[in-house]
Amino acid sequence: MFRSRWICLLLLLPLMAAAPPSWAQEWAQKMFETTAHDFGTIARGSKAVFRFPVKNLYEETVHIAGVRSTCGCTSPKVENPTIGTFETAYIVAEFNTIGFRGQHSSTLTVVIDKPFPAEVQLHVYGDVRRDVVFTPGALRFGTVDQGVANTQVVNVLYAGHSDWRIVDVRSARPYYEVQAVETRRSQGRVNYQLTVNLKDDAPAGYINDQLVLVTNDRGGARIPLQVEGRVVPEISVSPRQLVLGEVPAGKTVNKKLVVRAKQEFRILEVMCGDKCFTFDSAEDAKKLHLIDVAFHSDAPTGRVEQTIRIRTDRNDGELTLVAYANVVPAGQN
Repeated sequence: MFRSRWICLLLLLPLMAAAPPSWAQEWAQKMFETTAHDFGTIARGSKAVFRFPVKNLYEETVHIAGVRSTCGCTSPKVENPTIGTFETAYIVAEFNTIGFRGQHSSTLTVVIDKPFPAEVQLHVYGDVRRDVVFTPGALRFGTVDQGVANTQVVNVLYAGHSDWRIVDVRSARPYYEVQAVETRRSQGRVNYQLTVNLKDDAPAGYINDQLVLVTNDRGGARIPLQVEGRVVPEISVSPRQLVLGEVPAGKTVNKKLVVRAKQEFRILEVMCGDKCFTFDSAEDAKKLHLIDVAFHSDAPTGRVEQTIRIRTDRNDGELTLVAYANVVPAGQN
């Protein structure tokens, strides 16, 4: 178990001061699946944000005390600084595309103070174009009901060569219809209006995509445009991940699930392949249901990961979420 490793580290703390930083902080670096991001070529005024995931792989709770940047071109912050077992936090890096021009880079130092002090360095890069401006800086659809189309508009201003053009707009996803219309061309200044339609077949969930403007400019033919929003399903469940943490063998942990919709509905069945889980919910129709979840740790010690399925009378498919627990020997927690 990782707890025993922490005990060993505690005994070796006097030696860690003299140990190489890479050895001393290897445990912290393992929580980051990526430590660098290149924003590429960015339009002035556009929104450029990247979220570095930090997943706690260990039994002990991890706390991120803060994050600092070596350059004002990047503003960092921490989402969910206290990370329980199997939970994920994010280091959010926002590139300043208004106050900075040209190529810039920044090193972000993530400071961890619990369960042991450590620092992890992240790196971001970007080239802010001086000649292209997005207004607004991102396509923001906001909250959209699933099955309902939504349209947003972004204006693109270019100042430079008189023959500059947008020749295509591409996306890795098929849920967008884009129309780029030239509205003005005069003395090296070119204006386009981008009309973007989020189609009604877009799946439920958060939107964090990019549209790529392909231009005839050899110096930077591809310019990303951030797309944000959330498609809300007819029925949703929260949390999407049920983290039960450490559970001593033989003990029971109780949690609640919230299932909601705009119309009244009934919960027909809650299912799980593990008999250690039991569920209790009301049978009457209403817009919001609370499901009582009980996990009794009769399973062998170790990690438990099970899918919970919720069947209602309102949707064709099933709502699903994953439950996580770490069963430890009795008396350990």
